[in-house]
Amino acid sequence: MQNEFWLTTENPGIVFENTEVGRLKKQIWDASEEEIDAILKEYGIPSPPELGKPGTYIQTTIRQQVVENRRKNDIVLIPIGSTEKHGRHSISGLDTLVVTQILEGVRRYTEKQGRPVNLVWPPINYGAHPYHHIGMPGTIMLPQDVVKEILINVMLGLWNDGFRKQILVNNHGQLWVLESALHEFMYRYQLPGIFQVLDWHRAVREFFYPKGKPDIVETPFVHADESETSLALLLFPEGMVDMSLAEDTVGKGQSYLPDGHFDKSVEPFHRPHRWSEGEGHAPIEIVAQPEGVVGRASAGSARKAKRPVAAILKYLTLVIDQILEVFPPGTVPPVEEVTLRSAKEMEPYLKEPETEGWKTVYSLPKIGF
Repeated sequence: MQNEFWLTTENPGIVFENTEVGRLKKQIWDASEEEIDAILKEYGIPSPPELGKPGTYIQTTIRQQVVENRRKNDIVLIPIGSTEKHGRHSISGLDTLVVTQILEGVRRYTEKQGRPVNLVWPPINYGAHPYHHIGMPGTIMLPQDVVKEILINVMLGLWNDGFRKQILVNNHGQLWVLESALHEFMYRYQLPGIFQVLDWHRAVREFFYPKGKPDIVETPFVHADESETSLALLLFPEGMVDMSLAEDTVGKGQSYLPDGHFDKSVEPFHRPHRWSEGEGHAPIEIVAQPEGVVGRASAGSARKAKRPVAAILKYLTLVIDQILEVFPPGTVPPVEEVTLRSAKEMEPYLKEPETEGWKTVYSLPKIGF
């Protein structure tokens, strides 16, 4: 019999909460490799990138079809990546391409359901960065305030166009900036809707747990390592990864302090600090790992990425289904329960854009901060 609160596995380091989310993860955990392959096939993984394909992104879809899609599903997924060195063997656009490939799979699946989720071209292809990335060739760093303002204005523009359920799906070490942008957006505009930041690797961290299962990674997720190289090998077209150039940097650039204080990228060990909660305890990357790899890139394989990708695809589908079940297209949470505005004031702004009586959100008086 399962514990009332926890679902255990054969690995004592891995447990799942006994909720619909946890049960979904446990199902993926227990699935055979053949079942994982079947899930990926449902989502069309792997497939060629669709960044320029008609009908995939809002920006590549005929306007009338955008409106019709929104009436069936008004959730928008905002993919967020970066440009940074990922070793000699891979590409500097890895973060962006990984997240767009995953979200394109979700869109393909929801299209088969008759309600395709909406995607936007990445508003962030040049991300904010932690200090220790400074100076790395191949890495383009934007000031945090620039990234934050871009996101706030992207969110506002999407809300104005009727996309009032927004999930920012992150694939880069800049989580604190995205969370700050979300909260500043709410302080500044106080608009009803569903707004989430999803650091997707952390959402399915159990599937990046070292030696969790035979078909997943053997080393902790850090950067351009076994995990990210595996994702690239599964998701990218041929020619974007050259394993003959893969390098390992295990043991290089260690912390000045004993291990155990700062967690790895997906926080698998539940340590006192997130990896981003400090600087100075280890050399900066250009000194410690100038290769642009932190870990064992040579251990990467497409097989090791299949289970975590299947897990995030199914989780995102669950999130979409649950949001639309509670708030069908065209509806949002009660204005007076999630903002300090009145329902009467918001009535014209909540109408479908470009319909009779609709008002643009840019004319809405600001309140609060």
